[in-house]
This record gives sequence, structure tokens and C-alpha cells, in this order.
Amino acid sequence: MSSTPTVHPDMDALVQARSKETAKTIEDTRRLWNEYAAKLSRPHPAHLAVEDINIPAGDRQIPVRVYRHKGKSGPQPCIIYLHGGGFIKGDLDSSDSVAWGFADQTGAMVVSVDYRLAPEHPWPAGFDDGYDTLTWVADNAATFCVDKDRIIVAGDSAGGRYTACICMKARDTNGPKILAQVMLYTSAGPAERSRSREDFASGYGLTAADSVSFRKALFPTDKYDNDPIVWPLKAADVSDLPPALVHSAEIDPIRDDGRAYAAKLILAGNRVTYREAKGMLHGFMRARFFGPDAKAEFDYICEFMRAHLQ
Repeated sequence: MSSTPTVHPDMDALVQARSKETAKTIEDTRRLWNEYAAKLSRPHPAHLAVEDINIPAGDRQIPVRVYRHKGKSGPQPCIIYLHGGGFIKGDLDSSDSVAWGFADQTGAMVVSVDYRLAPEHPWPAGFDDGYDTLTWVADNAATFCVDKDRIIVAGDSAGGRYTACICMKARDTNGPKILAQVMLYTSAGPAERSRSREDFASGYGLTAADSVSFRKALFPTDKYDNDPIVWPLKAADVSDLPPALVHSAEIDPIRDDGRAYAAKLILAGNRVTYREAKGMLHGFMRARFFGPDAKAEFDYICEFMRAHLQ
């Protein structure tokens, strides 16, 4: 076994926010997650206008939260944001501080997607919500005041997985132009012989067992096992994808999944930035209000997006 890195002190906020209660039902799991997120959240600044709307998609409505800078006019760059939560938890409130932080620091409009959750809604429901939101924003760019040539898709954890899949589908179906993709402490499919799943299997928040159970909730059958859009890490062709930021946590069972996907993208000729938050845990963005180094990691993400949007 390799030497175990020291957990960064900025991660104390994440550890302290965790509940000692054990979830017995999916409702418990979601409630505890929302309570955890609330402890680490802050209200959005006054210069942002925030509005909840529904986006029409066939016979359903997709709830989203839109963040705009007050006083801005004309077409704006846009970030489609997909929250984390293992595909089974999370909503617009639990991801609010991340979403408004992206808007605040990049100057862009942010559209945060309240996608459907497993196990009630297995694949492709949540993915479809993310992709259909992107399509609607691009198709309605003029009336929605979006510059359709400056749209980024970003997501953390489960949302990062959806981000990778959305970019694959947009490429393969001649979908909306995606300026860049941002994948934060996520997995585009499990890496073979992953050392991080062994070294950080338990005791650091997200566990290796959690990642397996989340995957089973999203994919209750093997129907999609060979679909390259579903499993970008296993896809034969990952060329011609948007410039990517793959930002992993060093102390995370799925860290090596991120390393493997970044390497695969690089070898296919894509423009890729790989960054690893040293000593940090899965979910480190939530600690930005509590420590300067966690804030620096969040700032790096925003700078990557700002540079591409400009």
C-alpha cells in the first residue's frame, strides 16, 4: 500500500458537518444530505438575481434555477451546472452555493438543473434532463439572452459524470456547441486496478462501497453496459470533445477514475487540464467558505471557466 496523504485542515468543515445519524431509507439519505449541505452553504450575494423556472421538455417540465448578474444586458455566456449527490440525492438548494459561486466569479449566467434522481428514475432520466436543458438553452438563446457560442457544461461528482456523457452525446448527434466541459471529483466509469479505491475505500466521506451502490441505483440492469455515451471511460473514441478541466480530490476513492479519464482524453488529442486538490476530500468545493486552500481550488475552477468564456 502506498503512503497515505495527510488530510488537509480545510477539510475539517466537511467532517464536522457530517451527521452521526445512519440513514435507513432513501428519504433519510436525502434529508441528511440536504442538512449537510445547508451547514456548508451561504446565501447568494445581492448583485445576483436568482429565479426558479421550469424548462419544457416533451411531456415534462425540468426545474432549474437561473443565476444572473443584475444590470447586465444582451447575450450572456452560460454555464449549465449539474449537481452532485451520487445520482440519488441533491437538489437546487443543496447545490445553491456552488451554482451562485460560479455565476459570481465568472460573470456568466448559470442554469442549475434539478434533474430526476435514482432509484425512482434510473438512467437515462437524469441525463436526459441535463441534455434537454442544454438543448433548450441553445435553441432559445435569443429570447433567453444567452450567447449560444459560449456555453459550458459543468458538474461535480454525479453531475460531473453527466457532464462527460452530455459532451459525448452532443458530439455524436451534432448537438449544441459546448465551449468547454468541467468535471469535478467525478468518474466517467471505474478505472481498472484503481489504487485510490483501495487506499481510500472508507473513512474519508465517500466510500468505495458508496460508489458501487450509487452505480447500481442508476443502472439496475446491464442494458447500458456497452453504450459509449453512458461509459465515456470505456468508449473507443473520445476524440473531438470540448476542452476539459478534470479536477480531482487526492483523497477520494474515485480519484483514479478522474486520472484515467483525463489521460484518455489527452491521448485522444483533446485539450485537457488535470488538477488534483492535494490532501482534499470528495466534495472539497463546499469547504471554500472555511479555508483559504479550499477557496483557491474553487477559484481555479472559476478561472478556467472565465478564461474560456472570455
